[in-house]
Amino acid sequence: MTNINIKIISDPVCPFCYLGNARLNRAIDLYKKTYPGGKDDTFNVTWQAYYLNPTAPAKGLPVNEVMASRFGADRLEMMHAHMKKLGVAEGFNFTFGGKTGHTRDAHRAIQLAKSKGPEVENAVMTSIMKSYFEEDGDVTSWDMIVDAAARGGLERDEVRKWLEEGKGGREVDEQVEDAYRMGVRGVPHFVINDKYEVGGAQEVGEFLRQIVAAKEKGGQGSSGGEGLSC
Repeated sequence: MTNINIKIISDPVCPFCYLGNARLNRAIDLYKKTYPGGKDDTFNVTWQAYYLNPTAPAKGLPVNEVMASRFGADRLEMMHAHMKKLGVAEGFNFTFGGKTGHTRDAHRAIQLAKSKGPEVENAVMTSIMKSYFEEDGDVTSWDMIVDAAARGGLERDEVRKWLEEGKGGREVDEQVEDAYRMGVRGVPHFVINDKYEVGGAQEVGEFLRQIVAAKEKGGQGSSGGEGLSC
């Protein structure tokens, strides 16, 4: 039996992070079903914080307004149509009706989840992204963060107290700086067993290839190139 560690460098307002996580999960399921002895191997998925926009406002703004000012209304409409098509293929529905802003508080809640183990951490991160991308959530809102974290397995009162006391911020900022030092300039960015890297939301087959490489080659690292990223 082999334990395979996968670190995902991510920001919860990046749609390709949501997409990439879904594709990774499909690759893990495929590995367990098809790779000889794969059903006995275990996967430990953790998350590392990243700020796509370090100067984003603390109070959320409508994501459509922010993106339209950046890309233009016509281009944004085409981008949304493309993302919705990709989302449907993974079983979820991008609404793009939420509010975006600085993600430090969302990352702080994930930092609390990290202290409860990788399963809770993974569930909380996924829940926050679901709230933002599929339920028109405001990623800067403590109410949304608390609700999403509770759905992921944390206690509501503990999450709110954690946010009120400002906990987790230093650790989050250090993770972000570490990602910058690593040369990460886009997310999602996946690191398998500290050696095999997959940049962006690549196809399931590429994730599977890198997982198999980590299993078979051990210490010899490689890069899976670049996929869809923010």
